Amino acid sequence: MPKVFEYNGFKFFFFSNEGDPSEPVHVHVRKGGCQAKIWVAPRIELAENHGFGAGELRMILQQTNEHADLILEVWDAHFN
Repeated sequence: MPKVFEYNGFKFFFFSNEGDPSEPVHVHVRKGGCQAKIWVAPRIELAENHGFGAGELRMILQQTNEHADLILEVWDAHFN
C-alpha cells in the first residue's frame, strides 16, 4: 500500500493490486474510520465516499488537485 502523501492526518495512498483490468489513476484517502476514492485521471472527481463530510471531501479534492502531479508520478513509478 504505497503512501503518496499525508495532510493533516489524511493519508493519500493506493493499493498495489488495483484490480484486473487496471483502473484509471486514482488515490484512496483514509482518516479514522472514513475512506474515499478519488479519480485523478482523466479528471479529478469523487469515485466513492465512506464517512467523510462535505467539508472534508472539498479539502480532499483540493489536496488531490494540488498534488496531482505527485500522484501521477508515484502511480507511474509503481505500476510501470
